[in-house]
Amino acid sequence: MTIEDLKPTEFASFYSGYVSKIPKNTSLMDCFEEGSKTIINFFKSIPSEKQHYKYADDKWTIKEVFQHIIDTERVFMYRCFRIARHDQTALAGFEQNGYIEPSKANSKSMDILIAEYQSVRKCFIVLLNSLDEEDLKFKGTASGNTMTARAAAFIAIGHERCHMDIIKERYL
Repeated sequence: MTIEDLKPTEFASFYSGYVSKIPKNTSLMDCFEEGSKTIINFFKSIPSEKQHYKYADDKWTIKEVFQHIIDTERVFMYRCFRIARHDQTALAGFEQNGYIEPSKANSKSMDILIAEYQSVRKCFIVLLNSLDEEDLKFKGTASGNTMTARAAAFIAIGHERCHMDIIKERYL
């Protein structure tokens, strides 16, 4: 399954920016496996003196952005799991800004953040490998909007790509 298989009715329109970051011919599993290597290499390449940089007082540091990517992947993995299990319970949104301070991202080493990312990504890949196409197409509700399990997975990939682009443009 590729991003081209995903229909606009499977996710809220505000996720379109993330979905548009994914190349049309890339399979979902390739996105997860190749994306993992890309993200790890990207964050490993950031010099330590830049890791606490933020381009404005009200913005996150690079480490905080990385932690946000990790936390968001956890949330979307949970959404994917619940929806793929045909759970019709509406899933609440989350306040991303409220997660940053308690995460203590700036006190973590980049190696710890990378290990955390790798662990979460591996869990998401194992989950996706356990699902069939019917489960991935199942529709649920997240943040008050329709979402399929596969949309949750693709959005997680697009989200990390979006933030990687922001770091390249505004931080480095």
